[in-house]
Parts: sequence; structure tokens; C-alpha cells
Amino acid sequence: MSNLFVLDHPLIQHKLTYIRNKDTGTKEFRALVDEVSALMAFEITRDLPLEETTIQTPRNGSQN
Repeated sequence: MSNLFVLDHPLIQHKLTYIRNKDTGTKEFRALVDEVSALMAFEITRDLPLEETTIQTPRNGSQN
């Protein structure tokens, strides 16, 4: 397993504790899995290369 990625983020570990608890209900379990998957996406994409770009933003105030 040379491509193993260990996610040791404290918030992920905390939520995994609740996921593994036998007293966690189905609705809470599903919400926790959704939250963990989002946190995993952030962690896994942390080192992806970024591309600098220029954008135009809307002006402040009214657009008259």
C-alpha cells in the first residue's frame, strides 16, 4: 500500500468516534458520514497545485 493516505485531522477523528458508536442513530450516522467526506475532500486536495488567474468582480454600490 504505497499510496496510503492517513487522515489524522482531529475533527475527522472526533466524528469517526461518533460514527463507530453503536448508539448513533441512522440519521445522525448519515450526517456524520457526509461531514467526514467533506473534510476528507479538503484534506486530500490540500496539496493540489493552484493556478493564478485574474477575475473581474462587481463594483460596490448601485449599478446605475
